[in-house]
Amino acid sequence: MTLNCIAVDDEPLALKLVCAYIEQTPFLKLVGRYDSAIEALQGLHEHGADLVFLDIQMPNLNGLNLAKALGWNRIGTAPMVVFTTAYDQYALEGYKVDALDYLLKPFGYEEFLRAAGKASTYAERFRSPAPVPVALPEPEDAYLYLKVEYQLVRVAFRDIFYMEGMKDYVKVFTEGSHKPLLSLTSLKALEEKLPSRRFMRLHRSYIVSLEKIQAVTKNSVQIGGINIQIRGQYKEPFSQFLSRWAR
Repeated sequence: MTLNCIAVDDEPLALKLVCAYIEQTPFLKLVGRYDSAIEALQGLHEHGADLVFLDIQMPNLNGLNLAKALGWNRIGTAPMVVFTTAYDQYALEGYKVDALDYLLKPFGYEEFLRAAGKASTYAERFRSPAPVPVALPEPEDAYLYLKVEYQLVRVAFRDIFYMEGMKDYVKVFTEGSHKPLLSLTSLKALEEKLPSRRFMRLHRSYIVSLEKIQAVTKNSVQIGGINIQIRGQYKEPFSQFLSRWAR
């Protein structure tokens, strides 16, 4: 499946780079490029698109407001959106407009391709009659590397239950292991590497795999044999996730 894409960024070099990435990706087709959200809004209404790579900080109308105006949701009713920004404080807002992914500048082609691949998988899933899963699937070999003692350990996304932050370390609890991996990193650093459609932060100290959740109460989730509290600013994004997927 080929996805029609537009790129929106008021920085000429950033816009040129995203367009170049789109054009070198076989399953993407560049159908529009805009240096303002207002022009992009008009172009989308006139020509449409399957996928939008959208900067956030722009004059007059920023990317978040454009996303809200269009009402991002499942493919078929609005384009998918991947935010591209130099400011990581907008990640939480990305959840609220149902963004597919969030690329933090400067990003390379490998990160861009991962987001594009996610969009392709998402499009195939929601254009088919198959039942909607609890969490959007990633390629079977999707993984990250963790610093564990004096080595890098490869961990598949599908094996992760949850992560617990502990000052300068993070405990990563995985399927088939009786003890967690202890990695010298921060929860925030790992959050930036994880696919946002598959993992969510529910607490200052916890990130969970959405597809591993076994049960949900008003203020907690059950996963991997424990209950994890949903606290503060993380309640609203999780509530919105449930409203999209719960039936």
